[in-house]
Amino acid sequence: MAEATPTAPWWHQVTTTVTEEFSDVPDAGEATRIIVRLAVAAVLGGLLGWEREHAGKAAGIRTHMLVAMGAALFVLVAQQVGISAADNSRVIQGIVAGVGFLGAGTILKGDAEHQVKGLTTAAGIWLTAAIGVAAGLGREVTAVLSAVLALAVLWAIPLVHDAAEGQGPQQRPPRSDNDNDKNKKHQPSGGKRAGHAAGPGKHPD
Repeated sequence: MAEATPTAPWWHQVTTTVTEEFSDVPDAGEATRIIVRLAVAAVLGGLLGWEREHAGKAAGIRTHMLVAMGAALFVLVAQQVGISAADNSRVIQGIVAGVGFLGAGTILKGDAEHQVKGLTTAAGIWLTAAIGVAAGLGREVTAVLSAVLALAVLWAIPLVHDAAEGQGPQQRPPRSDNDNDKNKKHQPSGGKRAGHAAGPGKHPD
């Protein structure tokens, strides 16, 4: 008769299983790679989120950081399991579609046709996901350059727009989240000229 194979103690099976479950990072090099990619995505997303939060928008630092890290993690895990580049493109398509729904939640439509708010923030979230994908794929330089250009657009375009309209820092209206919003001109009431309505020595608002 064949002798029965002795079974390992239950605690040995448990420790072996736990060790196997945490074996997706085989060495320190792989761990460093994961940390760098996720950290770059988080920092760049946080910069874009800080700009949006500084502008008084609902989607701020935490939202943009989570979007960037989530997008980076999706493509990073896909690479770890050995998925091909063609199949990884499907993962990216899913990220783009999912973030599109998230960005749609930041867009608010008013009663009038031109009263649409949140378009810039929605586009920023969409770009943040793209930056996270670039960082997750190991294209950190591309991610950094994209974030720098995005910050330049968010900061420089309003300044150029204000300079073109001849508005000083004190006269600058609150920053709008819609590129189509225009500053409405207030007409003086009662048929009086603006200079007389404002009183002597004062300029109209």
